[in-house]
Amino acid sequence: MSETPSEELGYEQARDRLVEVVRELEAGGLSLEQSLALWEKGEKLAKICEHHLEGARERIEAALASVEDDSAQ
Repeated sequence: MSETPSEELGYEQARDRLVEVVRELEAGGLSLEQSLALWEKGEKLAKICEHHLEGARERIEAALASVEDDSAQ
């Protein structure tokens, strides 16, 4: 599988990769350096997921505000 730069990952891609990282960490058998590298990768992926979720939250709030404005008129 080719690596997509983290900045270009969609939510689902980042989430799926994060799940893979967690599985690898839980499986164990890695050196400390490998574990730390995976942990750092997981942190980056989690931040990407958070960024996408925050964007979705903002869009939902804006849509709800628009509906409330329309119904108030």
